[in-house]
Amino acid sequence: MKTFDYTVKDELGIHARPAGILVKKLSGVKSNVTIEVKEKGKSADAKRLMAVMKMAVKQGDVVTVSIEGEDEDSVFEDIREFFETNF
Repeated sequence: MKTFDYTVKDELGIHARPAGILVKKLSGVKSNVTIEVKEKGKSADAKRLMAVMKMAVKQGDVVTVSIEGEDEDSVFEDIREFFETNF
């Protein structure tokens, strides 16, 4: 399993459009990808748009992204770069 922490910088937090792009990007991934906000006690399957949106991640929240599965190495860098670019 690979994980990284990311502090959300976008003033709208994790909102619909980039969250939708994230879910679409993960649709072909074999690994399980989970987003967790420990301070809020919430986690979600990053492949499910409504689950991600229900977390209501705001600017300044620290999310932990976990990737576990057979393609975790290739997914890890791609998803980390996606978070840095979009959130």
